[in-house]
Amino acid sequence: MAHCPECNADLSEKSDVEFVEMDATAGFFKASKRFYLVACTHCGVAIGSGVAGAKA
Repeated sequence: MAHCPECNADLSEKSDVEFVEMDATAGFFKASKRFYLVACTHCGVAIGSGVAGAKA
């Protein structure tokens, strides 16, 4: 079982974390991939981030 590093809440259910899609623009160019942030729903601290497949 995982725990939030900030508030020590159990992260055992999908509802314990929030996946937030971040804006994929940089200057004049739009990125072809989606960037996301994973945050604890209990305290809001960022737990991780990643890159998903290309936008349609």
